This record gives sequence, C-alpha cells and structure tokens, in this order.
Amino acid sequence: MAIADQPVLGMILKGYPRISETFISNEIALMEKLGFSIHIYSMRRPRENFSHESVKQIRATVDYLPETLLEPLPIFLYHNFKLAGKKPQTYRKAFMKAIRRFSQTRRMATFKHFFQAGYLVNKLLAEKPVIHLHAHFAHSPASVAMFANQLAGIPFSFTAHAKDIYTSHPEHLIEKIRLSRFIVTCTEYNKHYLESLSPFKTGSIYRIYHGIDIDLFSDRNEKIQPSEPYQLLTVARLIKKKGLPTVCRAIRILCDKNIPVRYTLIGDGEERKKILSLIKRLKIDKVTRLLGTLPHEEVLDHYRKADLFVLGCEIAPDGDRDGIPNVLLESMAMGVPVVITRESAIPEVVIHGKTGLLVPPGKPEQMAEAMAKLLTDTRLRQSIIPAAKNQVIQHFDNKTLIQELAAIYRERIPEFKAREAKNKTFAHSASLR
Repeated sequence: MAIADQPVLGMILKGYPRISETFISNEIALMEKLGFSIHIYSMRRPRENFSHESVKQIRATVDYLPETLLEPLPIFLYHNFKLAGKKPQTYRKAFMKAIRRFSQTRRMATFKHFFQAGYLVNKLLAEKPVIHLHAHFAHSPASVAMFANQLAGIPFSFTAHAKDIYTSHPEHLIEKIRLSRFIVTCTEYNKHYLESLSPFKTGSIYRIYHGIDIDLFSDRNEKIQPSEPYQLLTVARLIKKKGLPTVCRAIRILCDKNIPVRYTLIGDGEERKKILSLIKRLKIDKVTRLLGTLPHEEVLDHYRKADLFVLGCEIAPDGDRDGIPNVLLESMAMGVPVVITRESAIPEVVIHGKTGLLVPPGKPEQMAEAMAKLLTDTRLRQSIIPAAKNQVIQHFDNKTLIQELAAIYRERIPEFKAREAKNKTFAHSASLR
C-alpha cells in the first residue's frame, strides 16, 4: 500500500519535542518503523534549544495548536464560529460540556482546550484528515482529543502516565475513559487505579511499559568494587515528587559518617532554587554538582562514571507521583545499582535486595544506610548488578513493548485492522504465485 493511502493516526501531545519525554519520541519513531503513518498535533512549541537523537528519526508532520487563550482568541473564534455554523446542535452540545466542566474546576484552561479542539477540527483535520486521535497524557491532551471527538465524531484514545492521572478531576477522568475507544497506561499500579474508577472499561485499559532502547545501553558500567570517593548520580526534574531533599539529607548523613562521596545531579525544574538552597544549608555543596538539563548522549557518560544511582520519589502535596522513571531503567541497564523509594509502581521493576534496594519515602536515615550498603557490600553489588540488567532486558525492551502497543492499535482501530487483513491477504496471494 502506498504511503499516501495509509490511514493516518493523529497524535496529540502537550509539547513536541520535549527533553523530558524521550519515551514519547521513541514510541513514535518505533511506530513509524512498524509502518504506521502519524501526524503530530502539539499543544505548545519546544522550550529547549536541543532535542534527543530519536526526534531526528521521526518523519511525522507536526502542526502546532495556538498555545494560549487570549492572544490567539480571534483565530479561535473564527474557526469555532465556522464549525458552529456547520454543526450548530453538535457544537452547542459540546460547548455545554465545556461549561459544565468549567463549573466544576473554575479553570479557564477548559475553554482553551475546547477552542483548540475546534481549531483542530475545522482547520487542521479539514486539511489533513486522520482516522483516529491518540493523546499522550490524560489531562490537557486528552481533553482536546475528547472535545474533538464531541465536535467531529472522530474516535480517540489516550495514554495515561502519572501526574496526569492523579491530579485530574476524578469525574473528568472517568468521562474521558467512558468516551474513549481504549486507554493505555505504563504501570500495573496505574492500571489498577484506572480500573477502580471505571470498572465498566476494564477490558479497554491496557498496561504497556514504556521501556528503553536496550541497544543504547550496551556500553555498560560494572563497578563491582568502586573506589573512593564514591560517585553518586541522580537524573531527575527538580520537582517535589522526585524527593530530592531526602537524597540531599542522606548525602549529609554519609558525609557525617566520613564516607567520601561526590554527587552529580542532572536536571532542572521549578524546585531548582530550593534544592540549591538546601544543598548549601546542608553544607554538601563542595561534594555536589548541579549540571542542569543535558542531552541524552552526555547523560550516558555520567552513567558510565557512576557507582550508585539514587532517587527519593514521593507523592507530592497535589497528588502527583512517578510511574516508573525511565532514568531508573537506564541506570539498571548500564550496570549502575539503584537505591530508590518504595513508591507508586517502582516495586514493579526494583525488587528489594535482588535488583536494587528500596527504602520508604521521606526517610533520609534509611536511604543513607542503603546507599552505604550498596556502595561497600561487594557481594551484594555482584548479585544485584546483573540481576537488574536482566530485569530491564526481559521486561522493558521498547522494541518488544512497541509490538504489544501496535497490536492494540491494530485490534481496536478498524481502519488499521482492515489494513492488516488486506496486507496479509496480499502476502498470501503473492506466496501462491
């Protein structure tokens, strides 16, 4: 089948490309390699001045929706008035849904998402139609997809990740689940929660781990007996749910016990000033480097030098929490043992004492004890490092996981299912010639 004849999947993203969402660009690149034709609709333009290598492999066309509500309001009104004129009853019904949702949250973003959907339907989908919309994240991208569904009848699905699940208005999330064709989520922990909200959709909620590109982590670091000073590493956004104060306090405890360490923290975020202040207040600034956001290739080099990866994930006051951080999988694949908190879905990959060490969130004393043990216990490191690598290879290889995701698309989206059947018929006919 010619490329022009392929059914096109519309992918709604919060931003594209984004450094913190390598898993999404990897997924799109792999889907394209499997023959899927994708058109990206991004809700905002990139905010970093560089991107990961996987983005360069993507062939999909990208259209950007107007980002804010007020500045592009004339554009929004033009396309939404035109759409309302074409389908007055449909538009009115969808707009009333937006009003109802706004009355529950009082968030103007609701109207922005509604108008973005109107712009998407009247302009972008009219120019280049797609057969299905898939949104990455259950909050704003799924809202745009849901409103587009209500305005144009185009079916949609979404991938639910972490913050988007647990900070969403429960009724709004349930409504999106009900109206969607299917839902994908990246952990069993998330899947159980979503099923508890919507037991009627149990058969339409799938768990597919994100995984990582195992080939990128073949240059492995196996420091069974690390030398002093021990090299500690954290790669994370500087936000509350990462529990970085717990890590910093644990490092202070190691220093007080005369365990020589050097700490490298890679990442940036809204908590940067607070973290810097805490580092100085704890007087660990002389052993700490805060490097900001780095390209993936440079992060790999820091994995190679590290003796231990540490992260203090916790549930933030607003309910935000991690799923399975990709940096955790990357560390394990690179042969860097991990100490991390027993939170959310992390125990799905880190089995205490076998593939890493788990500690309770917000307990720096216990974290420091686990860090010291995994730095100095050679026998423990000797067993954990290969077991952790094997865990990632067996269960988190994104080339295997993408096949599972592709199978869901082919099964749940009729146009893809029909195309698959046609391809099989063609291949069978060709084999008989």
